[in-house]
Amino acid sequence: MPRIDPSSVPSRKGSGYPPPLDEPCAARTRRRLGDAGGLRDFGVNLMTSPSGGWSSQRHWQSHEDEFVYVLEGELVLIEEGSETVLHAGDCAVFPKNTGNGHHLINRSAAMAVYLEVGSRNPHDLTTCSDVDMMSSNADGRFLHKDGRPYSSS
Repeated sequence: MPRIDPSSVPSRKGSGYPPPLDEPCAARTRRRLGDAGGLRDFGVNLMTSPSGGWSSQRHWQSHEDEFVYVLEGELVLIEEGSETVLHAGDCAVFPKNTGNGHHLINRSAAMAVYLEVGSRNPHDLTTCSDVDMMSSNADGRFLHKDGRPYSSS
């Protein structure tokens, strides 16, 4: 079984969201551990979120299940109408097509580290709950909910 040293996997800071929707996630980092190991059917990401950081815009997926496991620190899971504090050792699951948007916010003073696992369905459409944005796994572009692309300027 191949061993992956997470520190050797390139880290990407921020998100691919168009400005200014990228700002709450600007300091997060992602290491694509699944990609580094050659996985194709599902992704595994090692994420870090500093104090005040967001994991993403609040969103839900049409065809993709998600799983999060907190390794270090504390995160607040925000869903429609509820907040739940997650500590190291806690996990959360997000079944596909619920329409219940979710994201994580680090409201603590310490860095949070967590694993993010998703199923990589090519037909998935991610819809953001609180902002005018969606994205398709088919091409990865960010669009307004009416289908207009975000400008590249």
